Amino acid sequence: MSYIDGFILAVPKANKNKFIQHAKTAGEVFMEWGAVRVLECWEDDVPDGKVTDFRRAVQATGDEAVVFSWIEWPDKATRDAGMEKMKTKMKSDPRLDPQTNPMPFDGVRVVFGGFAPVVALEA
Repeated sequence: MSYIDGFILAVPKANKNKFIQHAKTAGEVFMEWGAVRVLECWEDDVPDGKVTDFRRAVQATGDEAVVFSWIEWPDKATRDAGMEKMKTKMKSDPRLDPQTNPMPFDGVRVVFGGFAPVVALEA
């Protein structure tokens, strides 16, 4: 069964196109390293909650959009190998180097984690 890395982040609305390019570039690298699917989703219907919500989770301001992303891997071993490559190649691969492909968002406020699917329904 697959393994999923999930992310929630706040991106300045003015940086939408920069974010899309950044995400495409990074996503191509993850695909090279074994990911089977990368999705980057720009907020469309993200309501405020009474106790918590996506916006609060990343401390999004009024001029920021919430992005919900995930990387699907065929298994955890492939994911772990891909993440290890990320750590070791971040400075040597210009597609990942923050100097040549800077994050157009505040990386400190990214919420992320790895998940093992427990239910998978498909059409």
